[in-house]
Order: sequence, then C-alpha cells, then structure tokens
Amino acid sequence: MNVSDSNNPGHAPINKPVQVKIELDPETAQGMYVNMAMVNHSENEFTLDFIYVQPQEPKGKVRARVITSPKHAKRMLAALQDAVTGFERKFGPIDAGGGPPAPSGSFVN
Repeated sequence: MNVSDSNNPGHAPINKPVQVKIELDPETAQGMYVNMAMVNHSENEFTLDFIYVQPQEPKGKVRARVITSPKHAKRMLAALQDAVTGFERKFGPIDAGGGPPAPSGSFVN
C-alpha cells in the first residue's frame, strides 16, 4: 500500500507494511483433496482449475477454480517453488512421476 510521507510533503509515496487479517471458516479449513490441476491464461488473468480424478475411472471433477492476475500468479509460483525446495531439503526429492493421465476431453457442466 502506498502512503504519502507526512514528514516529506511533495515526495513520492513510500511503502509501509499493511497487516491483513485473514479469516478461515471451518468448512474451508477442512481443505479439498485434488490430484490434478489445469492452468490456462489470457492476457489479463490466469485460471487454475483444481481437479479430483477418480481412481479406475476416466472421470474428474473440478473442485475449485482460482482466477488471478499474472503478477499474483508469478508470486504464487515463487512461493510454491520455495515451499517445494524446503520440503525436499527436509524429506528428500519428490518423484513427480505417476499420477492421473492428462485429460484429453473437455469440461462438462
């Protein structure tokens, strides 16, 4: 958040930390298991679909969709990379093989 410095009128705004209160309701706190994600983008936004693919069945369901700006998508990428690096440092490398096959169909509403 940019705030003008009252001690230096006429100078460029300065950045001051803003504390954001985050609320987490009990239902959201339970989380949602997914085993696939699809990422799409346009010039102005990224869309992340989090999907659960049923074992032994070629069927999946989008359990959550997140739409965000390109800048925030890049910050999320950096945060996720940092978290994965920390995880692998503590527990060893993650084998990204296996998992459900990439979908070849289209979304069904």
